Amino acid sequence: MYRFLLSRQWVIITLVALLLIPTMIRLGIWQMHRYDERTARNQLVSDALTADPVPVEKLTSPGHTVSTGQRYRSVTAVGRFDTEREVVVRRRVNGDEEVGFLVLTPFLLTDGRVLLVNRGWIPADAPTQTTFPKVPAPPAGQVTVTGRLMPDETTAASGIKNLQGLPDRQVMLINSEQEARRLGEPVLGGYIAQTAPEPKNGTPELVGRPGNEDAALNYAYAIQWWLFSAGVPIGWVVLVRRETRDRREAAASEKTAETAETDQPAVV
Repeated sequence: MYRFLLSRQWVIITLVALLLIPTMIRLGIWQMHRYDERTARNQLVSDALTADPVPVEKLTSPGHTVSTGQRYRSVTAVGRFDTEREVVVRRRVNGDEEVGFLVLTPFLLTDGRVLLVNRGWIPADAPTQTTFPKVPAPPAGQVTVTGRLMPDETTAASGIKNLQGLPDRQVMLINSEQEARRLGEPVLGGYIAQTAPEPKNGTPELVGRPGNEDAALNYAYAIQWWLFSAGVPIGWVVLVRRETRDRREAAASEKTAETAETDQPAVV
């Protein structure tokens, strides 16, 4: 009765089932790795955001690359804003997905070095974004700013092309090395996203607090894949039993038909 398992159709079905089981198990393991990675990143972000602010000079210096563990750390700096050499970062969106600019202002520290401060988002004055927009002024004189430390933006990490020939005082990326060349002064590695003092009238619009990645979704996907892998042999058995039942019923029907023909009286 089970010889049908050696047929071409059933050999293919069985091979596909045998391939699906380890593939789905592997996909579940991959999703668990993604879950662990996202959970670890969420913990790093949480730890950085809840840590007490420290002077920015303790975490970065000219030429320094901001590490994953330093990202989002709350830092403070004392100095003054240099609005004369302020630039805007093109094609950035706010929380409502409106396209505008980020305001990037050099912040002159008391020791003569420069810190890049992302003061927030402003809307574009015109769709073409070819002119320098009206930027609200920051506090004048010496001030203490607080912000989240961020690594330099690069094309490789962000996917944003660093276009050349842009309108005056406009850039595509926030990059300390690029700004150091433009300013001709030592610039601390990375930049900060300003969180305090808050701007007057809410503009520029401060960059929002980073959110957690949805690690639970990867956990659910892993369980789903493993349930699928367990369902494959169950489904195979169900198909085999159904095929066996159908063949037995067909065989029984044929036998009944043959018996009926045999029992019919001969016609004289």
